[in-house]
Amino acid sequence: MYACDTKDWNALINDDALHATLREIVSTKAAESTDSAAFQLLKPIGDQEVWACGVTYLKSKVGRQEESQSSGGADFYERVYAAERPEVFFKALPHRVSGPGETVRIRKDSSWDVPEPELTLVVTSSGKIVGYTVGNDMSSRSIEGENPLYLPQAKTYDKCAAIGPGVLVTESPLPPESKISLKIDRAGEPVFADNIELRKMKRSLSELVSFVYRECSFPDGCYIMTGTGIVPGSDFTLRTGDRIEISIDGIGTLVNTVE
Repeated sequence: MYACDTKDWNALINDDALHATLREIVSTKAAESTDSAAFQLLKPIGDQEVWACGVTYLKSKVGRQEESQSSGGADFYERVYAAERPEVFFKALPHRVSGPGETVRIRKDSSWDVPEPELTLVVTSSGKIVGYTVGNDMSSRSIEGENPLYLPQAKTYDKCAAIGPGVLVTESPLPPESKISLKIDRAGEPVFADNIELRKMKRSLSELVSFVYRECSFPDGCYIMTGTGIVPGSDFTLRTGDRIEISIDGIGTLVNTVE
Protein backbone atom coordinates (compact mmCIF):
# COMPACT_ATOMS: atom_id res chain seq x y z
CA MET A 1 0.00 0.00 0.00
CA TYR A 2 1.30 3.43 -0.96
CA ALA A 3 0.28 6.85 0.35
CA CYS A 4 -0.52 9.61 -2.11
CA ASP A 5 0.42 13.18 -1.27
CA THR A 6 -2.65 14.75 -2.80
CA LYS A 7 -5.94 14.60 -0.94
CA ASP A 8 -7.85 15.97 -3.92
CA TRP A 9 -9.58 12.98 -5.49
CA ASN A 10 -10.90 15.08 -8.37
CA ALA A 11 -7.42 16.19 -9.39
CA LEU A 12 -6.00 12.69 -9.01
CA ILE A 13 -8.62 10.80 -10.98
CA ASN A 14 -9.01 13.46 -13.68
CA ASP A 15 -5.52 12.86 -15.02
CA ASP A 16 -5.00 11.61 -18.57
CA ALA A 17 -1.63 10.24 -17.44
CA LEU A 18 -3.02 8.60 -14.29
CA HIS A 19 -1.22 5.29 -14.86
CA ALA A 20 2.16 7.03 -15.18
CA THR A 21 1.39 9.25 -12.18
CA LEU A 22 0.65 6.25 -9.98
CA ARG A 23 3.71 4.35 -11.21
CA GLU A 24 5.86 7.32 -10.21
CA ILE A 25 4.32 7.33 -6.72
CA VAL A 26 5.03 3.61 -6.36
CA SER A 27 8.61 4.02 -7.55
CA THR A 28 9.46 6.92 -5.23
CA LYS A 29 7.71 5.93 -2.00
CA ALA A 30 8.13 3.05 0.41
CA ALA A 31 5.22 0.67 0.80
CA GLU A 32 3.32 0.95 4.07
CA SER A 33 2.42 -2.21 5.98
CA THR A 34 -1.18 -1.39 6.78
CA ASP A 35 -3.78 -3.98 7.74
CA SER A 36 -6.50 -3.48 5.12
CA ALA A 37 -9.07 -5.01 7.47
CA ALA A 38 -8.50 -2.19 9.95
CA PHE A 39 -10.22 0.51 7.94
CA GLN A 40 -13.37 1.08 5.90
CA LEU A 41 -12.97 1.54 2.17
CA LEU A 42 -14.44 4.81 0.95
CA LYS A 43 -16.48 5.02 -2.22
CA PRO A 44 -14.06 5.92 -5.02
CA ILE A 45 -15.80 9.06 -6.23
CA GLY A 46 -15.43 12.79 -5.71
CA ASP A 47 -17.52 15.30 -7.66
CA GLN A 48 -17.97 13.11 -10.72
CA GLU A 49 -21.41 12.52 -12.23
CA VAL A 50 -22.47 8.94 -12.90
CA TRP A 51 -24.03 8.17 -16.26
CA ALA A 52 -25.24 4.82 -17.54
CA CYS A 53 -25.86 2.98 -20.77
CA GLY A 54 -28.66 0.52 -21.42
CA VAL A 55 -29.53 -2.36 -23.73
CA THR A 56 -25.87 -3.07 -24.55
CA TYR A 57 -26.25 -6.84 -24.14
CA LEU A 58 -28.76 -9.16 -25.81
CA LYS A 59 -29.99 -10.40 -22.42
CA SER A 60 -30.80 -6.84 -21.41
CA LYS A 61 -32.77 -6.24 -24.60
CA VAL A 62 -34.82 -9.40 -24.06
CA GLY A 63 -35.44 -8.56 -20.40
CA ARG A 64 -36.55 -5.01 -21.16
CA GLN A 65 -38.89 -6.29 -23.88
CA GLU A 66 -40.42 -8.78 -21.46
CA GLU A 67 -41.12 -6.24 -18.74
CA SER A 68 -42.62 -3.68 -21.14
CA GLN A 69 -44.70 -6.02 -23.30
CA SER A 70 -48.05 -5.15 -21.76
CA SER A 71 -47.44 -1.40 -22.08
CA GLY A 72 -46.58 -1.63 -25.78
CA GLY A 73 -43.05 -0.39 -25.19
CA ALA A 74 -41.16 -3.54 -26.20
CA ASP A 75 -40.39 -2.23 -29.68
CA PHE A 76 -38.35 0.66 -28.29
CA TYR A 77 -35.77 -1.74 -26.84
CA GLU A 78 -35.52 -3.75 -30.07
CA ARG A 79 -34.87 -0.54 -31.97
CA VAL A 80 -32.26 0.93 -29.62
CA TYR A 81 -30.33 -2.35 -29.52
CA ALA A 82 -29.85 -2.15 -33.29
CA ALA A 83 -29.62 1.63 -33.64
CA GLU A 84 -26.47 3.64 -34.26
CA ARG A 85 -27.18 5.77 -31.16
CA PRO A 86 -27.07 3.82 -27.88
CA GLU A 87 -29.26 4.45 -24.87
CA VAL A 88 -27.41 6.70 -22.42
CA PHE A 89 -28.91 8.43 -19.40
CA PHE A 90 -27.94 10.36 -16.31
CA LYS A 91 -27.80 8.04 -13.29
CA ALA A 92 -26.67 9.85 -10.15
CA LEU A 93 -24.76 12.62 -8.43
CA PRO A 94 -22.15 11.48 -5.89
CA HIS A 95 -24.40 11.95 -2.84
CA ARG A 96 -26.78 9.29 -4.22
CA VAL A 97 -23.98 6.77 -4.75
CA SER A 98 -23.06 4.13 -2.16
CA GLY A 99 -19.62 2.66 -1.58
CA PRO A 100 -18.35 -0.81 -0.66
CA GLY A 101 -20.09 -2.24 2.39
CA GLU A 102 -22.79 0.44 2.37
CA THR A 103 -26.49 -0.03 1.72
CA VAL A 104 -28.42 0.47 -1.50
CA ARG A 105 -32.15 1.05 -1.78
CA ILE A 106 -35.23 -0.21 -3.57
CA ARG A 107 -38.03 2.28 -4.16
CA LYS A 108 -41.06 2.08 -1.86
CA ASP A 109 -43.35 2.72 -4.83
CA SER A 110 -41.91 -0.18 -6.83
CA SER A 111 -42.92 -3.84 -6.80
CA TRP A 112 -40.14 -5.36 -8.93
CA ASP A 113 -36.51 -4.41 -8.30
CA VAL A 114 -33.14 -5.80 -9.37
CA PRO A 115 -29.44 -4.96 -9.19
CA GLU A 116 -27.68 -4.47 -12.50
CA PRO A 117 -24.00 -5.44 -12.35
CA GLU A 118 -21.97 -3.32 -14.75
CA LEU A 119 -18.41 -2.60 -15.74
CA THR A 120 -18.00 1.08 -14.89
CA LEU A 121 -15.53 3.32 -16.68
CA VAL A 122 -13.54 6.10 -15.04
CA VAL A 123 -13.24 8.78 -17.70
CA THR A 124 -11.34 12.08 -17.55
CA SER A 125 -12.68 15.45 -18.64
CA SER A 126 -10.99 14.93 -22.03
CA GLY A 127 -12.89 11.70 -22.58
CA LYS A 128 -10.02 9.29 -21.88
CA ILE A 129 -10.71 6.02 -20.05
CA VAL A 130 -8.12 5.83 -17.26
CA GLY A 131 -9.64 3.19 -14.99
CA TYR A 132 -12.35 0.66 -14.29
CA THR A 133 -14.50 -0.14 -11.29
CA VAL A 134 -17.48 -2.32 -10.39
CA GLY A 135 -20.90 -0.73 -10.62
CA ASN A 136 -24.39 -1.59 -9.39
CA ASP A 137 -27.13 0.21 -11.34
CA MET A 138 -30.14 -0.42 -9.09
CA SER A 139 -33.33 -0.48 -11.13
CA SER A 140 -37.10 -0.65 -10.73
CA ARG A 141 -38.34 -2.99 -13.45
CA SER A 142 -41.98 -2.42 -12.56
CA ILE A 143 -41.75 1.35 -13.05
CA GLU A 144 -39.68 1.21 -16.25
CA GLY A 145 -41.88 -1.58 -17.61
CA GLU A 146 -45.04 0.43 -17.03
CA ASN A 147 -43.83 3.13 -19.42
CA PRO A 148 -40.37 3.80 -20.94
CA LEU A 149 -40.85 7.49 -20.13
CA TYR A 150 -40.64 6.58 -16.45
CA LEU A 151 -36.97 5.61 -16.85
CA PRO A 152 -35.61 8.51 -14.73
CA GLN A 153 -37.87 7.47 -11.83
CA ALA A 154 -36.89 3.83 -12.24
CA LYS A 155 -33.20 4.67 -12.19
CA THR A 156 -32.53 7.82 -10.14
CA TYR A 157 -33.28 8.08 -6.42
CA ASP A 158 -31.36 8.03 -3.12
CA LYS A 159 -28.79 5.19 -2.94
CA CYS A 160 -29.70 4.09 -6.46
CA ALA A 161 -26.14 3.14 -7.35
CA ALA A 162 -22.99 1.70 -5.84
CA ILE A 163 -19.38 1.61 -7.06
CA GLY A 164 -16.17 0.09 -5.76
CA PRO A 165 -14.27 -1.47 -4.12
CA GLY A 166 -11.58 0.60 -5.85
CA VAL A 167 -10.39 1.69 -9.28
CA LEU A 168 -8.26 -0.52 -11.48
CA VAL A 169 -5.81 1.70 -13.35
CA THR A 170 -4.23 -0.04 -16.31
CA GLU A 171 -2.75 0.88 -19.67
CA SER A 172 -4.36 -2.13 -21.33
CA PRO A 173 -8.09 -2.74 -21.94
CA LEU A 174 -9.70 -5.48 -19.89
CA PRO A 175 -9.54 -8.87 -21.65
CA PRO A 176 -12.83 -9.59 -23.46
CA GLU A 177 -13.14 -12.92 -21.65
CA SER A 178 -13.24 -11.12 -18.28
CA LYS A 179 -16.35 -12.12 -16.37
CA ILE A 180 -18.90 -10.06 -14.50
CA SER A 181 -20.52 -12.15 -11.77
CA LEU A 182 -23.59 -11.50 -9.64
CA LYS A 183 -24.55 -13.34 -6.48
CA ILE A 184 -27.49 -12.48 -4.24
CA ASP A 185 -27.95 -14.01 -0.77
CA ARG A 186 -31.11 -13.84 1.33
CA ALA A 187 -31.00 -14.76 5.01
CA GLY A 188 -27.61 -16.36 4.41
CA GLU A 189 -28.79 -18.51 1.50
CA PRO A 190 -28.08 -17.96 -2.21
CA VAL A 191 -31.17 -16.98 -4.21
CA PHE A 192 -29.58 -15.90 -7.50
CA ALA A 193 -26.25 -16.27 -9.29
CA ASP A 194 -25.10 -15.70 -12.85
CA ASN A 195 -22.16 -14.38 -14.86
CA ILE A 196 -21.36 -13.05 -18.32
CA GLU A 197 -18.22 -12.22 -20.28
CA LEU A 198 -17.45 -8.67 -21.37
CA ARG A 199 -17.21 -9.79 -25.00
CA LYS A 200 -20.99 -10.29 -25.02
CA MET A 201 -21.37 -6.50 -24.99
CA LYS A 202 -22.64 -5.23 -28.34
CA ARG A 203 -21.10 -1.74 -28.12
CA SER A 204 -17.46 -0.77 -27.71
CA LEU A 205 -16.40 1.16 -24.61
CA SER A 206 -15.06 4.07 -26.66
CA GLU A 207 -18.38 4.25 -28.52
CA LEU A 208 -20.33 4.60 -25.26
CA VAL A 209 -17.95 7.29 -23.98
CA SER A 210 -18.28 9.26 -27.22
CA PHE A 211 -22.07 9.44 -26.94
CA VAL A 212 -22.08 10.38 -23.25
CA TYR A 213 -19.62 13.19 -23.98
CA ARG A 214 -21.54 14.61 -26.93
CA GLU A 215 -22.65 18.14 -26.02
CA CYS A 216 -21.78 17.48 -22.34
CA SER A 217 -18.73 18.65 -20.42
CA PHE A 218 -17.43 16.97 -17.26
CA PRO A 219 -14.88 19.25 -15.55
CA ASP A 220 -13.97 16.59 -12.95
CA GLY A 221 -14.41 13.57 -15.21
CA CYS A 222 -17.27 11.10 -15.31
CA TYR A 223 -18.16 7.53 -14.34
CA ILE A 224 -19.98 5.57 -17.03
CA MET A 225 -21.84 2.34 -16.33
CA THR A 226 -21.77 0.25 -19.49
CA GLY A 227 -24.96 -1.81 -19.22
CA THR A 228 -25.82 -5.20 -17.79
CA GLY A 229 -25.85 -8.65 -19.33
CA ILE A 230 -27.31 -10.30 -16.24
CA VAL A 231 -31.08 -10.01 -15.84
CA PRO A 232 -32.89 -12.06 -13.16
CA GLY A 233 -36.17 -13.59 -14.32
CA SER A 234 -39.61 -12.12 -13.77
CA ASP A 235 -40.04 -14.36 -10.72
CA PHE A 236 -37.28 -12.54 -8.80
CA THR A 237 -37.32 -9.24 -6.96
CA LEU A 238 -34.99 -7.83 -4.33
CA ARG A 239 -36.03 -7.62 -0.69
CA THR A 240 -34.77 -5.61 2.26
CA GLY A 241 -31.78 -7.40 3.79
CA ASP A 242 -30.60 -9.04 0.58
CA ARG A 243 -26.82 -9.12 0.16
CA ILE A 244 -25.61 -8.21 -3.35
CA GLU A 245 -22.14 -9.30 -4.41
CA ILE A 246 -20.80 -8.18 -7.79
CA SER A 247 -17.36 -9.25 -9.02
CA ILE A 248 -15.41 -8.38 -12.15
CA ASP A 249 -12.23 -10.26 -13.04
CA GLY A 250 -9.17 -8.12 -12.43
CA ILE A 251 -11.04 -5.42 -10.49
CA GLY A 252 -12.52 -6.97 -7.36
CA THR A 253 -15.80 -7.49 -5.56
CA LEU A 254 -18.42 -4.91 -4.56
CA VAL A 255 -20.73 -5.90 -1.71
CA ASN A 256 -23.85 -4.00 -0.65
CA THR A 257 -26.96 -4.80 1.35
CA VAL A 258 -30.49 -3.67 0.49
CA GLU A 259 -32.02 -1.41 3.13
